[in-house]
Amino acid sequence: MDDSEAREELVRRTGQMAVPVILVDDEVVVGFDRARLERLLGI
Repeated sequence: MDDSEAREELVRRTGQMAVPVILVDDEVVVGFDRARLERLLGI
């Protein structure tokens, strides 16, 4: 996947262009949200 494909996928999945974007299973986390990530990861 080249950069333009990755950018298009980001916009398609999140509706915006922001980083970081972290995928946990099918959950999209935009930005660094430690509490949400810990909950999704079960830690």
